[in-house]
Amino acid sequence: MAKYNRMARPASPVGDTPAVAASAAPATVPKPTSKQSLVIELLRRSEGATLAELVEATGWLPHTTRAALTGLKKKGHVLAKDKRGDATCYRIVEAG
Repeated sequence: MAKYNRMARPASPVGDTPAVAASAAPATVPKPTSKQSLVIELLRRSEGATLAELVEATGWLPHTTRAALTGLKKKGHVLAKDKRGDATCYRIVEAG
């Protein structure tokens, strides 16, 4: 009876190593956009964004969206509030 080595692994083909397979993956996979960067993008538009637009874009509840606006202020962004019809419109004002 031949001795069996439980720790031995079968030899893999030369071109099928994990390092080669990982390097074959496309390097141009785009990074997913975060919701916070989406909010900043909407607020940088010339017309800004209403709370309803921000809620729809992010899927957040209104109180979460308002908290995100407060967080942006704490990070140093200057927010301006205007009226668009009956809705309050927020936008980032560039310093200077």
